[in-house]
Amino acid sequence: MLILERGRYRARFADGKADIGASQSLRKLAFSGALTGLECDNFDAQCDHILVEEIASGKLVASYRLMQMNGADIGQSYSAQFYDLGALTNFKGPMLELGRFCVHPDHSDPEIVRVAWAMMTRVVDGQGVTMLFGCSSFAGCDGAPYSDAFSLLKARHLAPDQWRPLVKADDVVIFDDATLSHKALRVIPPLLRTYLAMGGWVSDHAVVDRDMNTLHVFVGVEIAAIPEGRKRLLRAVAG
Repeated sequence: MLILERGRYRARFADGKADIGASQSLRKLAFSGALTGLECDNFDAQCDHILVEEIASGKLVASYRLMQMNGADIGQSYSAQFYDLGALTNFKGPMLELGRFCVHPDHSDPEIVRVAWAMMTRVVDGQGVTMLFGCSSFAGCDGAPYSDAFSLLKARHLAPDQWRPLVKADDVVIFDDATLSHKALRVIPPLLRTYLAMGGWVSDHAVVDRDMNTLHVFVGVEIAAIPEGRKRLLRAVAG
């Protein structure tokens, strides 16, 4: 089993129902603030689950899930529930969908996210993945507080026409043109900022997900397009 240890933390694949249940419990806490219960769906059974633990205590501090597929299978992804991903059926090479990325709300050490991404890097390199994709979430269902951020995404990070996701969901926020503001970056979620730093691109709209109380944006990262400096940094952390 692939295990990565760095400093105080260890990242590993979930091993059995108890590990997956622990991840689902953390997701419930991180996404809704609930101290009991599980956040789960039918996609969990199709995914590999990555756990990041504090080595000394064994406490789970972060988790995410991964589902590998090819372009022909893109319609079976979690994201395809919300976006028309027909253009990506022509994408060549292994793809990896990242979902349910969360960090324990009581643990703010940035090293946790670095270890999580280091493990991701190992998986991407080990499986020859050519595209990483998923949904990146903004808190709440009102698009107004994020209008500057959405305009910035449209102006600078829109998906190329050949891969662009189209509208499928009934309730969406279309990104408008607007004067770019220095405030925009402040409200872009950290996970999405990481994607963008790797050359990621986004859909031209956000989907209103009332079940999760979020607005989410489709994001794709073509591995070959990641800047070389960023690749070196990620691989250095991955060891």
